[in-house]
Amino acid sequence: MAEYILQMKNITKEFPGVKALDDVNLNVVEGTIHAIVGENGAGKSTLMNILSGVYPYGTYSGDIIYEGEVCKLKNIKESEDKGIVIIHQELALVPNLSVKENIFLGNERSKKGIIDWNKTYNDAKKYTELVGLDEDLNALIEEISVGKQQLVEIAKALSKDVKLLILDEPTASLNDDDSEKLLKLILDLKKQGITSIIISHKLKEINEIADEITIIRDGKTIETLNRKTDDISEDRIIKGMVGREIKDRFPKRNVEIGDVQLEVKNWTVESEVVPDKLVSNDINLYVRKGEVIGIAGLMGCGRTELAMSIFGKSYGIYKSGEIYKDGKKIEVNNPREAIDNKIAYVTEDRKSQGLILEQSIKNNVTLPSLDKISKKGIVNDNEELKVANEYKEKINIKAPNVMYHAEKLSGGNQQKIMLARWIYSDPDILILDEPTRGIDVGAKYEIYTIINELAAEGRSIIVISSEMPEVIGLSDRVYVMNDGKIVGELSKESVSQENIMKAIMQSTKGEKDE
Repeated sequence: MAEYILQMKNITKEFPGVKALDDVNLNVVEGTIHAIVGENGAGKSTLMNILSGVYPYGTYSGDIIYEGEVCKLKNIKESEDKGIVIIHQELALVPNLSVKENIFLGNERSKKGIIDWNKTYNDAKKYTELVGLDEDLNALIEEISVGKQQLVEIAKALSKDVKLLILDEPTASLNDDDSEKLLKLILDLKKQGITSIIISHKLKEINEIADEITIIRDGKTIETLNRKTDDISEDRIIKGMVGREIKDRFPKRNVEIGDVQLEVKNWTVESEVVPDKLVSNDINLYVRKGEVIGIAGLMGCGRTELAMSIFGKSYGIYKSGEIYKDGKKIEVNNPREAIDNKIAYVTEDRKSQGLILEQSIKNNVTLPSLDKISKKGIVNDNEELKVANEYKEKINIKAPNVMYHAEKLSGGNQQKIMLARWIYSDPDILILDEPTRGIDVGAKYEIYTIINELAAEGRSIIVISSEMPEVIGLSDRVYVMNDGKIVGELSKESVSQENIMKAIMQSTKGEKDE
């Protein structure tokens, strides 16, 4: 019989007004990769925060049995001392410290209070080699890529003699290559006897590496699927997650496309960081009323920089180019002018650049449009409450009430607040940068439906996404970017992953030939 390294029995956790977990059970076999999946807000991260001591014993009911013993973990250090280490989606690294310093942060190589820097360097080298990180150990964290930062976190976990590694959305911010490397590393750690629990919305990755998959829905355990004995197809997992089959991942859109509403001509922007580097190089694009266009390309191709520069020159050093709306040239020298011209931008980074997390849903929804509910500079509180409640219902933000703080909500619901904010601003053009990053298939479908409804109202939508199936499934046309340039334009009929990559590869080859 399989030996369990971990059993969580009848775990129940309540927050004010919300039962986050209701009698949840989890059994993890030693030396396996166990996935936990569910919709945003299902309780996955809450369960792992209990296991890792973030929510201490006494704040929940139920038992944690680890390596055959009942554990009453009071804090993170107690869980780490037992070899349970969690890597959160928001990496816990200090940007202005070096790689080697971060690996041993809180676990310093010291004697009598004095850090042994030679031992720190040598031990860090050993752990970075184990995770396949080839990086200067003296480099600052802020100087290396997100993919490498993720490896630093795993090296840090290994330095704590990890037995059970918990990874919460480990590939959410990684490109395809870095994601594949990380998945391979998790499989390698399994060969070394390390048990892993992985939380992810990327079902293809779960399907690729998980031995067992536990599905949680609305704070309850639904079932655990075994790779050897059960159907673990994406459709089967989705059915367990949302309680129904989703036959079409992208809802059908039947919209009459109108005249050109936004046109960008010869748009050229220089990098803020690298002198003379053009992040947008003579860009030409347009979008019609009721049309959804996608912008595809590999990480670093300049999609976000282009979107932000169009939105009131909020990124980069403007060099040249013009923006036309409904055939008339407009000036958008700052975000306020962009909003006044009915252009809205939903950032890819909802936590640090989008929402004010410590503020309520109400405050976040109305923030850029306070003039609509104000008189002589004084906000009408009743009107603000009415608007917030209207949008909470309209786009199904799951929260007890609109006074609930954004930081307490799941990623999918935070993303809906971002959408509500900009829909309320009544834009004609809506630029969505990674609109479904880190959220589950059910929430994705709801957001896709909202996009279709906005298009049906005659709005123009620009979607930037690292997920090619999403760009293809949503878009009427797709622009392909590479190295700050538009290198291809594909119609609905001709767009495919192969044709997107072909445009990128041909442009790269052309550059080498020059």
